[in-house]
Amino acid sequence: CFFLVGNKTDLADKRQVATEDGERKAKELNVMFIETSAKAGYNVKQLFRRVAAALPGMETPERRPEDLIEVKLNPPSHEPVSDNQGGCRC
Repeated sequence: CFFLVGNKTDLADKRQVATEDGERKAKELNVMFIETSAKAGYNVKQLFRRVAAALPGMETPERRPEDLIEVKLNPPSHEPVSDNQGGCRC
């Protein structure tokens, strides 16, 4: 899956490609089109969501219970580390 991304939409006064031209080119290439601005935070998360949704195995938003795994985290120990063990708690 391919995407055509127009970036820096926050710089409208320096725009070189019209939105309509981007949409037309994306349709011609049979790819998805989206405009973003990392500076303004516009459509960045949406772009990553679309990319993730296009990955193999991510076709549907539903998850089957058997596809999920449970992770249990234990809180870190606050016991002092002795000199002969070194400085790492791992």
